[in-house]
Amino acid sequence: MFARTPRLLLRPGWTEDAPALAAAINDPAVLRNLAHVPSPYGIKDAQAFLALPHHPQMPRLLAFTRTRGAPRLIGGCGLHPDQNGAPELGYWIARPYWGLGFATEAARAVVSMARASGVRNIRAGHFADNPASGNVLRKLGFRFTGETQKRHSLGRNALVDCLIFEEGEGGGMNDDPAMDLYGDALPVAA
Repeated sequence: MFARTPRLLLRPGWTEDAPALAAAINDPAVLRNLAHVPSPYGIKDAQAFLALPHHPQMPRLLAFTRTRGAPRLIGGCGLHPDQNGAPELGYWIARPYWGLGFATEAARAVVSMARASGVRNIRAGHFADNPASGNVLRKLGFRFTGETQKRHSLGRNALVDCLIFEEGEGGGMNDDPAMDLYGDALPVAA
């Protein structure tokens, strides 16, 4: 699966992407907002991730800027089964590209691809101290379920409150308790 958006090329990761992937994601500010990514993140971690099998209906793509020169890896976005087997959206953006709308653009394309493949009832979560990720989810039409789970963050090596979202009509800013606590001040990465 490939997707082109106005600013991005989204495609599966290839073995030769390992150095760029390790360089882009190995930032403590990014890693702390991801549940399943080890910290630090090196070439071997990238190679292992790129070698993982994935479900054909659940896209797992790297996001590259579409520029005049060679595309530059800026993040990743995809679906994976959660602990109950339900499809869950995840994404991350390298810190130099935070706040530019790339997470929303990439996630919108991935969710559209998944829906076209028949995937429904997509869920997502974000750590409570990363409300910018909640902003991305609301822009995609997800809504906060009212559920908070403790999830282990490998980047923090700690259990962290994670707010759970599902597809549906997005509500107001106060539907996400992280907005009440932190406002719009934190960058996106989920």
